[in-house]
Amino acid sequence: MTPLTPSAAVSPGRAAASEARKQRIRDAALSLFSQFGLRGASLDAIADQAGVSKTNLLYYFPSKEKLYISVLQQILNTWLEPIRAIDADQSPEAAINHYIRIKVELSRDHVQASRLFCLEMIQGAPLLKEELHSDLRALVEEKSKVIEGWIAHGSLLPVDPHHLIYLLWGTTQHYADFAVQIEAISGKTLADPEFFEATVDNIQRIVLGGLLPRPKES
Repeated sequence: MTPLTPSAAVSPGRAAASEARKQRIRDAALSLFSQFGLRGASLDAIADQAGVSKTNLLYYFPSKEKLYISVLQQILNTWLEPIRAIDADQSPEAAINHYIRIKVELSRDHVQASRLFCLEMIQGAPLLKEELHSDLRALVEEKSKVIEGWIAHGSLLPVDPHHLIYLLWGTTQHYADFAVQIEAISGKTLADPEFFEATVDNIQRIVLGGLLPRPKES
């Protein structure tokens, strides 16, 4: 009898189906956590929305807190992908312009995720603090050195890299976290292509207008 190998024990098809089921659970959890918070959303409701049994849900996520943390970690990873892509070989203008566009796209396409992450931050990040103090802090320090390099080469005006990163985060995520306020004032949302492009263009011009060196007058 041929012994089972790890690859034979769990086929790629089964592994993919299992991961798809976990993602359905995370998506359902995100929807309910963003509406009702950790305490207000029940595992029964999450399981029902995901189309799985509560027993099946607990097989993948042993507690509501572990599911909540998994959802937050996935949000954080999605949010940080654009900043991970920034490197010293890019021009600061191209890198910052691209970053702003991608972050506004995230605010348009992942409103629930942005609101849930904002809620966690307002509450003091009790379940995400370790991630913030380790991986996030290390990434910000890494990208701050890239910004410092651009400044040293004269490609950017002097600025504290941390404050620049905070500004980019806050400005772009505002359009998700305060979408109701923006729509009340302007009558528009990022779902409107014209308003989306105007938002990206204005943020880019405002930010880079204060960062890029001005040509010397002859």
